Amino acid sequence: MTNLIEFLPLLMRGLQITLLLAVCTLILGVLLGLVLAMAKLSKNPWISRPVFAVTNFLRGIPEFLILLIIFFGGTQVLGNILGPESSITVSPFGAGLTALTIVFGSYASETFRAAFQSVPKGQLEAAHACGFTRWQTFRYIQMPQIWRVAIPGLSNLWQGAVKDTALVSIVGLDDLMRSANQAAQTSREPFTFYLAAALMFLAITLVSMWLIGLLEKRANRGF
Repeated sequence: MTNLIEFLPLLMRGLQITLLLAVCTLILGVLLGLVLAMAKLSKNPWISRPVFAVTNFLRGIPEFLILLIIFFGGTQVLGNILGPESSITVSPFGAGLTALTIVFGSYASETFRAAFQSVPKGQLEAAHACGFTRWQTFRYIQMPQIWRVAIPGLSNLWQGAVKDTALVSIVGLDDLMRSANQAAQTSREPFTFYLAAALMFLAITLVSMWLIGLLEKRANRGF
């Protein structure tokens, strides 16, 4: 217990980085998922087919492999573009955020695509007949219903993204998992610190479930 108190500031700093990475992944992943979903629903096959192919490819390979490709491959590509004298590298946070965002967005695109298709076409035709613009139709007709359908799927993706942040410790990010590992090696009490990290991840999950429940109640009002 003494060692746990001693290393608690280290674990809390790691927890902050984990939360920052997860929240940034959620925001960017939702935006990317929306864009990809609309691209998939495009009537132009030159837009929809490549997007389907790319998202299926990204969903078919491990997140860990995508992380390694972006972290090590990204540095190599930058070196080839800027020249061997360049010292620019891909940061662990940047690589983790990019990898988790594109994976989150790829899965979220299917969630949003199903949500878009759940909106009755009659409502869209009625909005058009009433003189609504595309933006007004999207904002007032589609989005309230899309969120209601998409929230359960997005909640699963969010919880998966929180757990996947632990992968980024492999490339040197000082997140919760890396901090717990450092404390465990220094104190030689792996059970104590890995259990503490597990309880912190569990706390994030429980708080997230409570907040998602509130969002679902709000989204379902009037339905």
